[in-house]
Amino acid sequence: MKASNYETDFYTWTQQQAALLKSGRFSEIDVENIIEEIETMGRSEIRALESRLSVLLLHMLKWQYQPGRRGNSWKFSIDEQRLRFQKVLKQNPGLKSGIAEILSDAYELAVMKAAHETGLRFDIFPVACPWTMEQLIQKDFYPD
Repeated sequence: MKASNYETDFYTWTQQQAALLKSGRFSEIDVENIIEEIETMGRSEIRALESRLSVLLLHMLKWQYQPGRRGNSWKFSIDEQRLRFQKVLKQNPGLKSGIAEILSDAYELAVMKAAHETGLRFDIFPVACPWTMEQLIQKDFYPD
């Protein structure tokens, strides 16, 4: 089986690698590219968690800093992203060890989006996330 399929026909490459693994033909496996793909899968889980958290934080910031515009859509988004964030974390408990860095990155993005979407200045928002992880996952928590 050619490793070159990795670059030219990814689907076929995955099927070939799976067949090699199933048949125990380990010496023929494209080890380097399999390692790359496994690492990429792990990074994609981090991105999924960060994305959910970023949207959650964005809507919490908008909720807190634009009280006159609060509505059911923001509340729903907060609830939805909170649930989706918890689901990704539940499916990937190994991510808990890096949650502080993920939170920091997600908050930075949320502030940037909040400033852009609201027209408020960046320096209005706290430099670091003002909410604890417990508050972020707490059902019915909406910042004042």
